[in-house]
Amino acid sequence: MTIDLTNMRNSGSIRTGSQVGKTGTITLAAARLTLRVDLGEDRAIGPGKIRLLEAIRDTGSITKAGIALGMSYRRAWLLVDDMNNCFREPVIAAQAGGTHGGGAALTAFGAKLIDQYRAIEVEAHAANAARLRDLEAACKGAQEAASQATSHSSLKRRTIAR
Repeated sequence: MTIDLTNMRNSGSIRTGSQVGKTGTITLAAARLTLRVDLGEDRAIGPGKIRLLEAIRDTGSITKAGIALGMSYRRAWLLVDDMNNCFREPVIAAQAGGTHGGGAALTAFGAKLIDQYRAIEVEAHAANAARLRDLEAACKGAQEAASQATSHSSLKRRTIAR
């Protein structure tokens, strides 16, 4: 099994294996480990909030980060506000608008939060890789998907002339 960690900043989860989709293309995600850390009854940090923090870090804007992730500014702002209220230190420092247009910056604690979450995610996957492979192998169609991937290349299209 190969674990691709090159795109961990954008993935939010670690995927293994492959499967043949409806169109005959091979797609990832036969087995996937997604991690959410519960921080009490009403608070949690998971892949969505971490992706939002990474997007804010990359764009310098809550608005641009929300757009990049397909969410409204309000939704993105509420998630940032929730994270800022969850921890002793803020994860994002927002600058007011005006002639310079405002923006948002990841705080040192926000960067540390991303790093800690991603490290926990990698360690959790490494600790459970064998179990994920077992679950993947136990799925219906796991062996058939592999054989279909090779047999699709030998199929030929037939046409009937009228």
